[in-house]
Amino acid sequence: MKHPSTREFFAYWDEKRGTARAPDRSEIEPGAVRGLLGDIFVLSYDATAGYPFRVAGTRVSALLGRDLKDRSFSALFAADGRREIEEIIAVVAEEMLAAVAGITATSENGSPAHLELLLLPFSPRAHAPISLTGLLAPFESEHGVLHDFKLTSWRYLGHQPQKFVPRALRKLAIARGFMVYEGLS
Repeated sequence: MKHPSTREFFAYWDEKRGTARAPDRSEIEPGAVRGLLGDIFVLSYDATAGYPFRVAGTRVSALLGRDLKDRSFSALFAADGRREIEEIIAVVAEEMLAAVAGITATSENGSPAHLELLLLPFSPRAHAPISLTGLLAPFESEHGVLHDFKLTSWRYLGHQPQKFVPRALRKLAIARGFMVYEGLS
């Protein structure tokens, strides 16, 4: 992760998840990431609608020159790169892995703009639609409205190492009441 906002939001999300694969949506407190809210968004995991924005920060909306609520996230990308971003979103939501990506976009005057994208899963809830959050941060401040996003690089961020308890101890920890020990006859 290269952008300071990306590192800060990932660290907060990572702290909230603890040893779980992802935090619950309710665990993310907007006040705790107040300075980042303009760059943060939430997507609905709905492939047929192009993973629409449920919420988008003011700086994200300004980058694209419009309100983004209910607009397709994958439609921001050039047609030849949409499949890649849709596959990344699927991995983040289904495998519950974080992803960070480098993006190049085209500004109003035709010059390239460079951004960093962070996608983070939420822990799924029963009877609730799947959603994920993320952050989109530009490296340059003078770029105007952007379009035709292209992925330049991406990687998945693995899970924290889990502490493994030996199998015999796990069995004893869950065993209650009457126990039968196997032995030699």
